Amino acid sequence: MCYVLDTIVCDFYKSVVYITPYQQFLDLTDDRKRKVMSLFRLMATHAKIHDETKFRYEGDNIYAFKPQPDRYLCFFFKGKKIIVTNAFEKRTQKMREQEKDRALKAYNDYEMRIAQGMYYEKE
Repeated sequence: MCYVLDTIVCDFYKSVVYITPYQQFLDLTDDRKRKVMSLFRLMATHAKIHDETKFRYEGDNIYAFKPQPDRYLCFFFKGKKIIVTNAFEKRTQKMREQEKDRALKAYNDYEMRIAQGMYYEKE
């Protein structure tokens, strides 16, 4: 879990196949961690970020947190959850299609594993 408030929960996607965005987050410098956490906090507090230079709809139910120079793709899920699917350093003007495809695969995997009761560990 990356940030929790009464309004919204931001959580990192847990992959069984590839490096998770949380693992990528842990490898960042403290300054880059602060940048993305401030955006998570802003979203959790206000349930919206109007500045497209910080948060933007990318189509197909995928959104992007945009702390420079990184991108954190995510989707909204019922229960006021934001699931961060993948992270990458932006190096070109346009987002690589493979990054969005990875986010869409994570979205579909998350929905399937939730429906089957296999995503969150049982207590």
